[in-house]
Amino acid sequence: MAKSDKINFSTPSGFPEFLPSEKRLEVYLLDIIRRVFESYGFTPIETPAVERLEVLQAKGNQGDNIIYGIDPILPPNRQAEKDKSGETALEARALKFDQTVPFAAYIARHLNELTFPFSRYQMDMVFRGERAKDGRFRQFRQCDIDVVARGKLSLLYDAQMPAIITEIFEAINIGDFAIRINNRKILTGFFQSVEVPENQIKACIAIIDNLEKIGEAKVKSELEKEGISSEQTEKIIEFIKIDGSVDDVLDKLNHLAQSFPEAEQFNLGVTELATVINGVRDLGVADKRFCIDLSIARGLNYYTGTVYETTLIGHEALGSICSGGRYEELVGMFLGEKMPGVGISIGLTRLISRLLKAGILNTLSATPTQVVVVNMQEDLIAVYLKVSQQLRQAGINVVTNFEKRPLGKQFQAADKQGIQFCVIIGADEAAAQKSSLKNLKSGEQVEVALADLAEEIKRRLT
Repeated sequence: MAKSDKINFSTPSGFPEFLPSEKRLEVYLLDIIRRVFESYGFTPIETPAVERLEVLQAKGNQGDNIIYGIDPILPPNRQAEKDKSGETALEARALKFDQTVPFAAYIARHLNELTFPFSRYQMDMVFRGERAKDGRFRQFRQCDIDVVARGKLSLLYDAQMPAIITEIFEAINIGDFAIRINNRKILTGFFQSVEVPENQIKACIAIIDNLEKIGEAKVKSELEKEGISSEQTEKIIEFIKIDGSVDDVLDKLNHLAQSFPEAEQFNLGVTELATVINGVRDLGVADKRFCIDLSIARGLNYYTGTVYETTLIGHEALGSICSGGRYEELVGMFLGEKMPGVGISIGLTRLISRLLKAGILNTLSATPTQVVVVNMQEDLIAVYLKVSQQLRQAGINVVTNFEKRPLGKQFQAADKQGIQFCVIIGADEAAAQKSSLKNLKSGEQVEVALADLAEEIKRRLT
């Protein structure tokens, strides 16, 4: 093949791939997350990577970050051909950009097969057509949970979400974090109280949601571009900057609620927030793990009540490491009935990338192997296979070297992969039903009877 004809095998921009040590870290984290999700009764499902565009754009999710797809039935030069029904083979389809909207469609498709409230988790890939850069990907894994009910969903499900977030991040041991909680009804009601026109409230909430990214001055500028007066803008900024302990903020909100009792949305939001906070505490979440942040809005239009964002203390520049909220109409719009839901999402690929770069997490060894049974002589392969199986049956991860090589090279290969122990059995050891166990970390080598080998390895594993 001529040099100019070489195939470009580099990864497409924004589509990550992991080395074994990185992938093993992801699997380890997935196991923790799955265990916590299932401990709260969430069950796994799977939805297609590709959805109809009209599904993904439901509730105004027109996002510029949708990656569009084409019908794979026909090649591009035949996409305009008609099928027998008169429809084109090309349908408007796209790769899913999150798990929540496809989940809503999933419920609509399987309504009569599910039991409600329905609690599901999904840890699948999603796709976004954004500019690829450090920590931002076009393909990444999201770990989501959602609970959906028919008619009414208890606010205690909202309270359960911070308990789940806390349990996961404490298990991962990433340091101090804060779950910032708000209620969009409070924001909507406050905008109403300062007489922001109803048709501008969602746009204003979206601007507020960008406060950390663009700063206070830019928020003021963007609000004024929406036609919000400087007096209204000052009131809005003053409101979202209310801080203090959880109880202090709730007291301030209750005082404000008394100031404009006609603001029904505001008062309902304050009541809901107080209920959620009480539930979070009843679930044993320490006060240091959560706070009320009135600037948290979540940009997606389908959120209607409780919203969450989680920040790593001391590493706030990493952004939210887990977010979500309550939605009242997303599922029901597919079915024409009220089906409220609440959920959270961890963008795991992004999180791993950020935490590795910040030195908060480290990759694991390149292999799960704990022991190598080295090959001293090929006529003993039956012994090596038998010993390897006995160790596996005892719960030890084993690699058997099927080919004889210099012993030093076998040690070197094992050590390079981070494998701690090598089992050495020559003719004399085999005859005596013994082995030598070498610790590649310390260099120590001890003689162990084959009958005791598994227990001795498990005792020494660190």
